[in-house]
Amino acid sequence: VEHLASALGVSAHAIRDANMYKPNELTHFGQPLPEGEWRVPRAWADLQQRVDVAAARADADAFNKTNKWRKRGVAIVPTKYGINFTAKFMNQGGALVHLYTDGTVLVTHGGTEMGQGLHTKVAQVAAKAFGLPLSKVHIAETATDKVANTQPTAASMSTDLYGMATLDACRQILARLEPIRKKMPDAPLAAVANAAFFARIDLSAHGFYAVDTKRCGYDWDAAPPPLPDGTPDNAARGNPFNYFTQGVGFAEVEVDVLTGDHEVRRVDLLVDVGSAINPAIDIGQIEGAFTQGMGWVTTEELIWGDGHHKWVQPAGRLHTQGPGAYKIPSFNDTPRKFNVSLMSGVDNPFTVHSSKAVGEPPFFLGCTVFFAIKDAIAAARAEHLPPDAAATYFPLFSPATSERIRMACADRFAASSMHRDGDEAVADAAAFQPLGSC
Repeated sequence: VEHLASALGVSAHAIRDANMYKPNELTHFGQPLPEGEWRVPRAWADLQQRVDVAAARADADAFNKTNKWRKRGVAIVPTKYGINFTAKFMNQGGALVHLYTDGTVLVTHGGTEMGQGLHTKVAQVAAKAFGLPLSKVHIAETATDKVANTQPTAASMSTDLYGMATLDACRQILARLEPIRKKMPDAPLAAVANAAFFARIDLSAHGFYAVDTKRCGYDWDAAPPPLPDGTPDNAARGNPFNYFTQGVGFAEVEVDVLTGDHEVRRVDLLVDVGSAINPAIDIGQIEGAFTQGMGWVTTEELIWGDGHHKWVQPAGRLHTQGPGAYKIPSFNDTPRKFNVSLMSGVDNPFTVHSSKAVGEPPFFLGCTVFFAIKDAIAAARAEHLPPDAAATYFPLFSPATSERIRMACADRFAASSMHRDGDEAVADAAAFQPLGSC
C-alpha cells in the first residue's frame, strides 16, 4: 500500500480508504463479509471522527515545517482477525459443572488460565446462567481427569469454546431443576438444589461445544472450481473462520532525527469485541496485545550469527536472547496518551453471550506505530534529500529500531557515515538498511 501510494503520488490513507472491503464482498479466500458483521468501515469512520485525523495530519505537518531535527508522523490502520483453529477437529471444547446443595458452583473446563482472564469469563458465564453472584462460582484448575481430550489454549478461541461448553452444562442442570423450580418459584438456588438432591436429581453435567461445521474447516488441498471470470472459487473450500474480530488504530509519534529515538505521543484504538463478557478484561487484553505488537515492529530485533554478523559466534547462534539484547517495550515506550474504546451496538450470534475473541486480534494494531514512524521519517527525508529522491518510495525494514530510524532519515550526518563523497554518499544513505549491530 505504501509503495503504491508513493508511485501514484497520493497518501497511503487514501489508498486504504478507497480499497477497503465493502459489505457482502468476499475475501480472497472466498469468505463473505455480511453487512451486519463487517464493521471495519464503521470503525474506520468513527475513529477518524473521534481523533480528527485531518487535524492531526495538519498539526504534524505544521510541526515538521518548524523543526529540522525532530519530526512527527501519524498513521491510521485497520485490521480484521479471523477466529478459529484452522484444523477443523480442534474447534471443540468441554466443561464439567457441579452445583452443590449450598448454592455454590464448581466449574472445570479444558482451557488454561495464563493471566488472560479466561477463568473469570467462564465463571461469569456460569454465574449468569444460575443467577448467582460471581463469588458463588469457583473454577478448578485444568485437569484432563476432569475434562479429557482438551485443545491447546491458543488462537484466542478459549472463551468461545469453554464459555459455550460451560453454558451447555449449566443449561442441562437447569433443565433438570425445572420441575423443582415450578414447585418453589421464589426459593433461592441453594434451596432448589437441596430439594433436587433429595429428589435424586443429578446436579452435575458435562458440557460440550463444537463450532458449527459450516463455519469452520478450510480444505487447502481441494481444487476450487473456476468462477465465470476464470478466477478460483475459493468459497468452495469452506469457511476458515467463524467470524472476525475487527478494529482500527491511530498513532502519532515524534522521531529524533539525530538519534533515531522515537516517542509514541498518542494512540487511539477502536475494537469490535461483540458484547463483551468482561469489558475491563477485554480492554486490558487490547492494551497488552497492542503493546506486544508495537514492540514487535520497533524494538524486538533478532540478530543471528550469519554472513552479516560474523562477530556472532558460533554461526547460527541467536545473539539477541535475554533482556540484555532482546528489547521488549518498557514503561518509557508506553504511549503518552492511550485511548482504548470498544465498539457499541455490536453483537456476535456465533459465540457465548454474543462476545468475541480478544487476545491476539489487536496485536497487528501495533503496526500503526511503525507506519507513523515511517511517516515521520518521510518528513525528514523531504528536508534532507533532493526532491526526486525524497519523493521515491523507501523501504523500512521491521523492526524500526533506533538505528534504522536514524539512518533512514538520510541527512548529511548519515551520508557522512557512508565513507563516500557527494551525491554518492547521499544516495547510499537514502538506500541504506542497517542489519543490526547491538
